[in-house]
Amino acid sequence: MHVLKNISTLYTCCMEGPQDSIHPIENAAIVWSEGAFDWVGKESELPEKYQSAQAVDAKGHIVIPGLIDCHTHLCFGGWRPDEFEMRIRGESYLNIAKAGGGILSTVKSTREASFEELYEKSASLLRNIIQLGVTTIECKSGYGLTLQDEIKQLKVYKKLQENFTVDLIPTFLGAHTIPSEFKDNRKGYIDLIVHEMIPYVAHQNLAQFCDIFVEESAFSIDEARTILNAAMEHGLEPKLHADQLSDGGGAELAAEVGARSADHLEQVSDEGLKRMAERNVTGVTLPIASLYTQQPYLNCKRLVDAGVDVAVATDFNPGSAPSFNMHLAMMLTCNHGRLTPAETLKAATIYSAKAVAMEKKIGSIEPGKSADFVIINTPDLNFWMYHFGGSKIDRVYAKGVRISE
Repeated sequence: MHVLKNISTLYTCCMEGPQDSIHPIENAAIVWSEGAFDWVGKESELPEKYQSAQAVDAKGHIVIPGLIDCHTHLCFGGWRPDEFEMRIRGESYLNIAKAGGGILSTVKSTREASFEELYEKSASLLRNIIQLGVTTIECKSGYGLTLQDEIKQLKVYKKLQENFTVDLIPTFLGAHTIPSEFKDNRKGYIDLIVHEMIPYVAHQNLAQFCDIFVEESAFSIDEARTILNAAMEHGLEPKLHADQLSDGGGAELAAEVGARSADHLEQVSDEGLKRMAERNVTGVTLPIASLYTQQPYLNCKRLVDAGVDVAVATDFNPGSAPSFNMHLAMMLTCNHGRLTPAETLKAATIYSAKAVAMEKKIGSIEPGKSADFVIINTPDLNFWMYHFGGSKIDRVYAKGVRISE
């Protein structure tokens, strides 16, 4: 049993209350054992039975729950730095994709990479992600687009989970785009997803969610409905890339199928937000994608005002969001998404846990939950958010074990 003392402010980030309710405790202490929190409160009120627990000194720093990156594409072959210059020169995301770049470029590299190469690259990335305070990471496939190569990615995630203390949440994204070999046979590829990929992934328990990219360059609403209904029949919970580049009705579909989350949403309609709120669909903002694609940022205040819980994630991928820095995503959510630091912290913790159906286990510092927390050398939450790069992650714990260097 351990007790963390000398915490200046503990931000517990419980689910109760609105987006800005993060339930801070001044001069706090937390107790954990066997990977879970036992007690949380003011240090002066620490019960007698915990007084003899092994003490850990927070050094007067703040403590937050472990960050949850609820939307990433962690496993991929190659990188796409040339597209960075192309966008600077004025090429659009869709034009790059139509010219053979974008997702299909990474598909080629991922297919060519061996399982071992993909694992070593993903493991190296994950080690760096952990140092930034992330203790749970959702990981999508979607760069294989064949049964064999989609499984290859998902098995990388399975091996990572076996070898790392952090939680990995696997998501099947076979419906990321239409692969080149099916460009004249869309129905053939959709049939492959529905009748071969989804049943295999579900039977082998390789993914918890099924995601789909609903956009002009990817899949239509009707195609998405077919794929997501098949996924749900096999026990995979739906997620959507929705309304990123145009208002294509993705938010409305997310509500219709009861999706766990709708992600991107930069062009979401008021009607889409209304329906998401009615069905309790979490909206996930991905501001690093807006930064790199030079597209408008999501005004997260619209979602909050509509009654939609907002989560934030990096969208880490080799093309449109080549950064896994959750602090960067949070700072951008403040500056461009118009959320306060408190609202943004809740977006990166308990609401991100909700976006991956883990809110009962992680995302807040409460008795019974996994002992995932981060000690940050900063005066307070506002300073950490405002002074990007100026505050240091002191220590990171997952399941009560220190995992940072």
